[in-house]
Order: sequence, then C-alpha cells, then structure tokens
Amino acid sequence: MTEEIRKCSEDPVYFIRTYINIEHPIKGIIPFDLYRFQERIVNEVLNSRFNIIRKFRQAGITTICAAYSLWSIIFKKNHYVMVVSIGDRESTSFLRRVMLMYEDLPNWLRPAIKERNKHTLHLSTESRVKSQPAGAGRGEAVSHLMVDEAAFIDKMREFWAAIYPTISTGGKATLISTVNGMSNLYYEIYKDAELGKNSFNVVDLNWREHPEYTKKWSEEHRPIIGERMWLQEYECEFLGTGDTFIDRHTLSKLNENYTDEYHLAYSNRMRIFEEPDPYYTYVMGVDASYGRDRDYSAFHIINTYTGEQVAEFYSNRTPLSEFAKIISTEGNKYNVAHVVVERNGLGIPLIQELFERLEYENLWIDEKGEFGLQITQKIREGVLASLEEFLRSSRIKVNSVRTVNELLTFIITETGKVEADEGYNDDLVMSLALACHCADEIVSSAPVIDIDSKKYGKKDQSYEDKLKVPIHISKSGDKYKEDISWLMK
Repeated sequence: MTEEIRKCSEDPVYFIRTYINIEHPIKGIIPFDLYRFQERIVNEVLNSRFNIIRKFRQAGITTICAAYSLWSIIFKKNHYVMVVSIGDRESTSFLRRVMLMYEDLPNWLRPAIKERNKHTLHLSTESRVKSQPAGAGRGEAVSHLMVDEAAFIDKMREFWAAIYPTISTGGKATLISTVNGMSNLYYEIYKDAELGKNSFNVVDLNWREHPEYTKKWSEEHRPIIGERMWLQEYECEFLGTGDTFIDRHTLSKLNENYTDEYHLAYSNRMRIFEEPDPYYTYVMGVDASYGRDRDYSAFHIINTYTGEQVAEFYSNRTPLSEFAKIISTEGNKYNVAHVVVERNGLGIPLIQELFERLEYENLWIDEKGEFGLQITQKIREGVLASLEEFLRSSRIKVNSVRTVNELLTFIITETGKVEADEGYNDDLVMSLALACHCADEIVSSAPVIDIDSKKYGKKDQSYEDKLKVPIHISKSGDKYKEDISWLMK
C-alpha cells in the first residue's frame, strides 16, 4: 500500500488509470482508461503553470479535470482547487463526478472528509476542491484555477480580472473550452499565447486523436449537426463561429485579403491605402463620437467604381470640430467625395459644422431633402443588408485589418439585434455600412445612356459610332471641306 501511495502521488496518470472509475452513459461504471491525448492533457496540466486548452466536443476533458482535481487534494496538503463552470447545474455536476471517483477508491487511498456539500469537498489533507459558477471567488487565494467552457462564460472578463490576482503569486490556471467565435476573453488569451505575448501553454486537441472518431463517424455526423456547428464543436475553428453577422466564408476571405501596405496621416489616426484618382468618384461613410476615449470617430473612403477601401480614419481622441475639418479636407482631396453622416445624436452638429462653417459642397441628402441619413430601425436593417451583400459578393475590397477585426466581433445577439459583442466596438463597421449603402444608391441611380437605333443608325453600328457627332462634308473641286452651313439653319 505504501508503494502504491508513492506511485500515485508521483504520477497522476498512473493514479487515474489504476484507481479511478467513471460513469459511462452506456457502459455504466467503468475504469478510466485514458486515451493517449487524454494522458497528454494530464501531463501538460501537471508540468505547466498556465494552460489554455482548445478542445473538441465530448473529448472527456471535464472528467479528466475532475480526476486531476481529486488527485491534487489527496496527495497535496493545503491545496485549493477552484473549478469554474458556466452555471450552477454544471458546477454541481462537476463535484458529483469528483465524489463518485472518491467513493470508488480503496479505503487506504481515501483521506477522511472534513466538509462536503454540493459545491465543496474538503479532505483531512486540508486540501479542497470547490466547484462554482463564475462570479464568486473574489479575494480567495487559489492554488489551481480551472475554468471549463471559458469561451461561453458570461462576464468572463470581469471574473478573470477579479480572480487573477489570487493566483498571480504562484497559483496555476487552466482554461478549457470549445471555441465560440472571436469576441471573448478566451480567444484573446489563446491568440496572445500563440504569439508569445503571455505565459499560457497552448494545448490543441483534434477530434481525429479520439480512437472512436473515425472518418466514417465524421461522414455520418457532420451533415446531422450542420457545417457551422461542426466547425465550432469539432474542428475548433475560431473564425466565423459563434453568432457573427457575416458568414464564415466571407470572413475567411476578408481575413486573408487585408493589406499591411498603407501610409499614415493625422498622427497615425488615418490609414491611406490608395491616393485619389481624378477619374473616380468616392463616397465617405462617417460615424461620429465625442472623442473622449470610450467611443470612436470613424470614416471610410470607398472608390464607388472599384469598390476599394482607399482610406480609413479611427480615433477616440478627436474632438468634433477637428473631425469635421479632417472630413472636409479629405473629402475635397478625394474629388469632393459624397460624405454621408448618420443624422442621429452627434451626427447633427457634425453636419452643421461641415455645411455651415466649412461649407462642404457634397453632403449626402436623403429622399426628404435633408442632410445625412436618419437611422431608424428599418433604415438600419437596410444599411446592414447593403454591407452584408457588398462583402458577400466581393463588391467591396476591405484593406484594413482594424475593420476586419471589428467584423469578426460583430454579432447577432440572442434578442436578434445586430451589434458589437460586449466589450467590443462597431464604429468602423457602421461607417463602412453607411458607405456601402450610399455607394449602392450612387451606382444604381447613375444615368444610363439609351441609344435610339432609329435616330443614330443600324443595330450593327458600334456603340462608339452611335455616340459620335455627325460631321457634314461637302465637295468643292478636288478638295473636301467641312460643311458648316447646317449650323445656320
């Protein structure tokens, strides 16, 4: 027994394989014979202080965490494991797994219980595991924090800010989740870990590592759950999963085609991708803010002929009067571009500044003859529909990574509202949507030359010939000269 206790204390994989039983939904209570990828998870968590695990659905990682937590509180003294779940049901279910594992251990491997309830198991080793929803735990010193389905936890950002100081002096952290788009703290920590910007060890799991998940299995189940959920639940793709307004295929194209080639203006606030061409018409979509750090003033300049995003302005520290001067200057530079401003809130004084003081000559006028565009719910839906159609059909080329990043976090909420996800901005998205909407109207309302074949000649006459002004020629001797007598008629 002493030798077995020594082996178990030194090797959690040995302890789990030899002594832990789990509840299988079909087979009942069975030994937990770890798959190779599950064994890898245990060793990663054991050997790295900070881990972020990107998992596929039904990988058994929650069960592994339960077994590892039990190993920790049995073989370590004064060790506090906090496990955070999405809700109370999930947290009580987690502790139930720990208790079932504990009760199936041989008596000589089970320290006495000091306290037990639906959220806590406290042993005589003075170690304990506590399972709870996010939100509690402020101020508690934690030895090992485990967060299950971190990408789906409400207010994860606030919880992390509150709990991190309790582990920063030596505790461990393990964040585990399937993916849920790119507008959450889990994705930000994962991405920074990939780039080496934080201390987290990235652990990626692929469904193909699971012995029971074969090619035949995937061919059977992929059509059943649908492509989008398959990419989220099994392929673990961040891009285009979650509830993004723009579909995954379009977001993938945008994410691949932005450019880093631009030059800066106005103290790095404006990115210029292409200088104005005198032969093109441009439209500028504008979204105004107070310029007081929290929200952003933004505009895009779009070439209405090529659909190219030629310039982008983005700042949260630009006063309204200065913003108006920049709009006027750049609008005139780009061939007196059509400038469309949202006629709501700050848009009204911005329009007044542009028209009355700066006398800008090409402000957008709506069907009622008023400057700007009044954004009602119906108009907003139309503006966003224009944006979606322009992006999906590649009628616009987005060059800016800042704009692409906002589109990645622009979502449809549970109530059906389309807006930036919590903690993110949509100023670039909305100004781009205004530009697309008005560019569409400019193009669709442009005059089309209708050639009258009876007046200008035969049907087989070329288009250029039909547009030529007829020249009258008269013959005088052997010389030809232009007959202008018709002008006098």
